[in-house]
Amino acid sequence: MSTRPRFGEVITAMVTPFDPDGSLDIAAARKMATYLIEHGSDGLVVCGTTGEAPTLTKAEKLKLFEAVLDAVGDKASVIAGTGTYDTAETIELTKEAGALGAHACLIVTPYYSRPPQNGLLAHFSHIADESSVPLMIYDIPGRTARRVERPTMLTLAKHEQIVAVKDAVGDPIETAKLRRELDDSGSHDFEIYSGDDVLLMPHLSSGAVGIVSVCSHLIGPQIKQICSAWADGKVDEAKSLYLRYLPLMSVIMGVTSSPIPVKYAVGLLGYPAGNARLPLVPPTEDEAGAIRKALEDAGLL
Repeated sequence: MSTRPRFGEVITAMVTPFDPDGSLDIAAARKMATYLIEHGSDGLVVCGTTGEAPTLTKAEKLKLFEAVLDAVGDKASVIAGTGTYDTAETIELTKEAGALGAHACLIVTPYYSRPPQNGLLAHFSHIADESSVPLMIYDIPGRTARRVERPTMLTLAKHEQIVAVKDAVGDPIETAKLRRELDDSGSHDFEIYSGDDVLLMPHLSSGAVGIVSVCSHLIGPQIKQICSAWADGKVDEAKSLYLRYLPLMSVIMGVTSSPIPVKYAVGLLGYPAGNARLPLVPPTEDEAGAIRKALEDAGLL
């Protein structure tokens, strides 16, 4: 079997549970974190996109980091989502997450401001220079309107604190090109994680070591089995499982804006996390029906 990835094969981008009044539900967050680690996840991203980071205050983020670390930090990788569109704010939050004991931080490409590539290089480098913990870059141009181009990523991969990327670019060919160029430049230890459930198998075949997953809330053991089978050279087993659960993944990741579908789905499975905060809204009747049907078809309901 191949060497185990730094943070594990399956990292769940954890939802943030809210009470009916929209306030943070720390007890539910601890319960959710424990459930995920007991059901296939090697680690968690706390306060990422799925965790609705843009709607959380700094105080809420720190409470979540602390609670999840206390609940599962001795058993799993806990990666704190500390990236914002402000370099100074990101540095401050990254330092505080590190002081709380986070094993790493996820730093999203600055959104809205659309910095040029030399701005991205400066942004990530400044954060890495100040960070006490390893960093994973979160490259998701569909949400940020700016991609970390390959030359920029290759330069960033040389920084000792920048150790991985969550690849949500949506193009496995680009993933493969990045892996090849990383290896050619000597950055063999820099790890690529798939950032899209529906592209898990294409990403694994392009050089990803695992996934930062949304659907692992629902099928964590199965996603773990896909990754482990692939790593063990059991390609047919991995492919069969992937194709079996691809319809579910497609609905959860595509019927409406994430994390609306997964928050509704975990509630149907008995692990309610509340509704998403505005400007996100509950699923429509048609969307809810599609989510329920996808769960039924996958044998989960």
